[in-house]
Amino acid sequence: MLVFSASDKGGTGRSVTSVNIAYQLSMDGLKVAYLDFDFGSPTVGAIFEISRIDRGTPDDDGLHSYLLGDTAPAGRLSVRSETDRTELRHSRHPSGRLVLFPGDRGGGEFANIDEATVRRCTELLVTCEQEFDVTLVDLSAGRSIALMLALRSTGMPQLSAAVVRWLVFHRWTRQHIVAANGLVHGPHGLLETGAACRHDPELLLESIRYVRTAVPELNEPAGLRPAQAAWLQEQNATLNRAATRYQLGTTVVLGETPVEPMLQWREQVILDADVSARIANEKTVLAFRKLAAGLTNPAIWERLGE
Repeated sequence: MLVFSASDKGGTGRSVTSVNIAYQLSMDGLKVAYLDFDFGSPTVGAIFEISRIDRGTPDDDGLHSYLLGDTAPAGRLSVRSETDRTELRHSRHPSGRLVLFPGDRGGGEFANIDEATVRRCTELLVTCEQEFDVTLVDLSAGRSIALMLALRSTGMPQLSAAVVRWLVFHRWTRQHIVAANGLVHGPHGLLETGAACRHDPELLLESIRYVRTAVPELNEPAGLRPAQAAWLQEQNATLNRAATRYQLGTTVVLGETPVEPMLQWREQVILDADVSARIANEKTVLAFRKLAAGLTNPAIWERLGE
């Protein structure tokens, strides 16, 4: 399964949520690859707390170099073997794997892509499909070259049999709802660009689900004045109506994550040890687990697509 994480805006929690989904999948015993396609800002290594690649690999063997044809094969590393965090190294499933394909430090966004770049990307995705149960590809925000590259590669015959899913992340605000709609349905968006890359727009639409991030907990209005609590309830109802109007209603939502103070201060993998220490909230971990379970459950996707 190939899963592409996209967002129209930065600051949606796309990367940190995707990293936590990948971690939860590996804890379920799956072999998981994580590809950092945020070429201009490859910081997934920092989220996994691998300090030597916190801004991408300095070894000129990252995904940017690979796609340019400067190195082969693409560099990879085991997250649990390389992380600086002891608890993450020791937190594992006997059958699970979590492998990071980092970007290059200072690689930068591509100005354009040619057929050779598409071929190398397709070959990489085919390799990951054969070796891993789930491959998560973290794309740059917006209508980026990374998004175009993903669409062109998955439109190639070599990947015609692959299960491909798209997660579009947005915060629970009107501006982010509008932006997410534009990324999918707007000019040069996912559907329009996908059609130009030999995708069936209807099938592509069925493969897209939304993840709402940093959604406030309405049942815990601690510290709010009555007027504030009432306003929050009203805004939530308004946002639900807007989501439906902009084609982001509940039938196409895979899940949501709550506001998590720990992640507001530090983007990282949240472990059970963080919950036990009462640093992180259990509901956040449960949200990540629900997203991971939903991602790999065909019945849920079939039901959402009805």
